[in-house]
Amino acid sequence: MQSFIRVRGARENNLRGINIDIPRDQMVVFTGVSGSGKSSLAFDTLYAEGQKRYVESLSAYARQFLGQVTTPDVDSIEGLSPAIAIEQKTTSNNPRSTVGTVTEIYDYLRLLYARVGTPHCPDCKVEVGRQSVDEIVDKILTLPQGARFAILAPVIREQKGEHDKTLDWARSNGYVRVRVNGTFHTLSETIQLDKNNPHTIDIVVDRLSVKLEDAQRIGDSLEQAFSLSGDTVTIYEYENQQETTFSQSYGCSQCGHSIAELSPRMFSFNNQSGACQTCHGLGVKLQTGGDERFILMQKEIEDQLSDQPCPDCHGDRLAPLQLAVTVGGLNIAEFCRLSVDNANAFIERLNLPGAKATIADPILHEIGSRLMFMNKVGLSYITLARSSGTLSGGEGQRIRLATQIGSGLSGVLYVLDEPSIGLHQRDHARLLGALRDMRDKGNTLVIVEHDEETIRQADWVVDIGPKAGKHGGEVVAQGTLEALTNEPNSITGQYLSGKKSIAVPEIRRPGNGKYVTIVGAAENNLKEIDIAVPLGVLTCVSGVSGSGKSSLVNEILYKKLAAELNRAQTRPGKYKEVKGYELLDKVIYIDQSPIGRTPRSNPATYTGLFDLIRSHYALTNEAKVRGYDARRFSFNVSGGRCEACAGDGLMKIEMHFLPDVYVPCEVCKGKRYNRETLEIRYKGKSIADVLAMTADEALSFFEPIPKIRRRIAAICKAGLGYVQLGQASTTLSGGEAQRVKLAAELLKPATGSTLYVMDEPTTGLHVADVHQLVEIMHELINNGNTVIVIEHHMDVIKNAEYMIDLGPEGGVDGGHVVCTGTPEEVAACESSHTGRYLRGELKGGTKL
Repeated sequence: MQSFIRVRGARENNLRGINIDIPRDQMVVFTGVSGSGKSSLAFDTLYAEGQKRYVESLSAYARQFLGQVTTPDVDSIEGLSPAIAIEQKTTSNNPRSTVGTVTEIYDYLRLLYARVGTPHCPDCKVEVGRQSVDEIVDKILTLPQGARFAILAPVIREQKGEHDKTLDWARSNGYVRVRVNGTFHTLSETIQLDKNNPHTIDIVVDRLSVKLEDAQRIGDSLEQAFSLSGDTVTIYEYENQQETTFSQSYGCSQCGHSIAELSPRMFSFNNQSGACQTCHGLGVKLQTGGDERFILMQKEIEDQLSDQPCPDCHGDRLAPLQLAVTVGGLNIAEFCRLSVDNANAFIERLNLPGAKATIADPILHEIGSRLMFMNKVGLSYITLARSSGTLSGGEGQRIRLATQIGSGLSGVLYVLDEPSIGLHQRDHARLLGALRDMRDKGNTLVIVEHDEETIRQADWVVDIGPKAGKHGGEVVAQGTLEALTNEPNSITGQYLSGKKSIAVPEIRRPGNGKYVTIVGAAENNLKEIDIAVPLGVLTCVSGVSGSGKSSLVNEILYKKLAAELNRAQTRPGKYKEVKGYELLDKVIYIDQSPIGRTPRSNPATYTGLFDLIRSHYALTNEAKVRGYDARRFSFNVSGGRCEACAGDGLMKIEMHFLPDVYVPCEVCKGKRYNRETLEIRYKGKSIADVLAMTADEALSFFEPIPKIRRRIAAICKAGLGYVQLGQASTTLSGGEAQRVKLAAELLKPATGSTLYVMDEPTTGLHVADVHQLVEIMHELINNGNTVIVIEHHMDVIKNAEYMIDLGPEGGVDGGHVVCTGTPEEVAACESSHTGRYLRGELKGGTKL
């Protein structure tokens, strides 16, 4: 009989006392429109309860050192497994954190290079080795039988002085010969040295001929030579006048550079013994540069401080000694610059001799398995040297996913947040295969996802809705895909069944005939490409993950236009020339970052709506009688706000080793304002009542006031009619924050000369929300503006007038222009991965 995770009375956020049985050891997808309550059920209820139970199993002393864990609002959960959340948060902003350190591959690399690495002299570049006495004897015996040789002990090396004491000591201890500056002498001679010149002195310990029966004598003489010199002996062959230096420790035979015993910590750029002493392991150094594109215009200075590659390690982070150690011909920094694909190939063909192969085998197995798991989740293009702070949320999540696949755990509840984000359709199959592998090991996967292919591959689907916010929070349908498509109240089911769809435009706009052109784009992996972006249309930049889309659009185009048009202090990536930007008046980047960092920010304040509402309340008769102005109705300043909670509406109670508890303010009951301010009413509603309204409710409430109604209508048009006007910005999802920004842009006067840049705007959006997003993009363009978007979502791509497809692959194999043109032209391109998936989407539409 199938076992279940039984949830009863889940009321977190907008959930309406949900009762649901989730099958264990299955791949379960939670779907539904944005804001319907998927994350509230998956993360804020299931995962939070799993974390709470784990923490509660620890002692009170241990709990005070752990992060605070909230208690979800749920009656009961039965059958819950230990829970692990794999979210979209950026892995780390620490400049010392890299993909290699996050995945722990770099830890294994440090061990590999310490145990089987071949050191070289950082000055002479020659290989440095060390041998035991027995190994040296064996090498001597490989010389031609009967060959005459001498065993020399270097006692003075390139040192100034007369060295009389050294020569006298050798005489008194019975040695007969020495070699001074390459010339042999007997110690009975008078040897005079110029004290102002450097000299090299070797004591001749023994002179022999190569004979197998003399192996014992050779070994004894070598040990004696080592005792004189410390760790180095020289074998001099008389016939051919050649010499070979052997060392029992790492030391250069040419310059004598001594190398310490190799250890894993020596290869850490976070350790003083391994880090470059100039940049202290960061790989960059703050220094002045004369890049004219990075001039702070308002200060009118030509040189400024910026992070530049370290002049000594050139970005490799390590000291010269560590960079001189190789495995298979590559030092550790060169290995980390390989893509995951190429690193895996290097590991597979690595051929180490003898004992080194035995030592390296378990280390290489661990490195190879981790690289394979990263490949499985669509990260074949990424390099181990890449800084964690440059990873997108989707990339960071898939790195954590690869780590969990490699852990081999079973019986775990994994809660994932849209693992398909940022992934090209070509790589979806590999990701889904990796998720199925995790399920087949006996784990339960709960995946919050909008991607159609992931939903179709799920064992069980739960559709939350039917709509968002207060109109959501219910289980609309659950079960198989068929059950979902047969449920008439399921918006997801309607799109999956084809009853609803985002249509291909009947006519594609021709644009205004003008272009912004980038010449010689060479940032990151871009191969000095030339790109022309048409104005007055929707342009989509597509390509597999890591093909160079963000480098082109975000690092070069946006930063260059922001510097020129917005006077922003940005430093564009590498390019030769950007032309045509004077045709635009400004550039606006709309991403999914929060609209505010504190709960005091909300949709009403961000769009400027709240200023109008406060002014309107100040115009009421009662407010005029009392002399209240618009400031009186702000919860951010003293006067009208509740001073007990300083306008927050909540009081924070610290609970030491238990989570902090937030309770409504006992004075204002959570309304944020004092009694006198709340007495001012419009149509029977106080200012606090208005903030508690959804945008849909406020639209009809303020119907007679055009200025206010217009701003609320823009919020509703962006698909946020369910959001409360006073909802804290910190509680908005990334997609909701993005649409608030779009609503604010729709309110601005149309100039017809604005370029909007969006990076994967469909992240976190249901297909119904994508439908609204596409309509907003079309409206911006209909006003004469230009939109350029980086996107994998086919419903957005097929609505573009122009496409720039990069690739053909990711990483070092990307950065080329595969094809450009209309979606129909890209679909006809045989070499385009995007085109291959686009063909099935284009069933209509007329291109101009």
